[in-house]
Amino acid sequence: MSDHRVFELRKLLEEMQGSPAPYSEFLRVPNLSCGIYRLPAGAKDLQGPHDEDEVYFVVEGRARVRVEGEERPVERGSILYVAATSEHSFIEIEEDITLLVFFASGGPG
Repeated sequence: MSDHRVFELRKLLEEMQGSPAPYSEFLRVPNLSCGIYRLPAGAKDLQGPHDEDEVYFVVEGRARVRVEGEERPVERGSILYVAATSEHSFIEIEEDITLLVFFASGGPG
């Protein structure tokens, strides 16, 4: 494996077109996993807590995020940190939302 890789967001999004899966991982190394998570407006986010810390970057869209019962609005440009094992989900998805997701320790298996 190379010591670096370059990804083009546009190409990653194109590869997800037509897929029913809301999450697509594009990088996994021993200490990090990265993917794209997409939810359409009005969708229900079914994810549960993860064993790893994670960071979300909102590429586009608008919703609210609930973490351990606390809610906040998120929109394009928002960056969220969620600690491992925290209950969290995106709610009230007003506009289709696309998120870059970064998991510490390689992400869920």
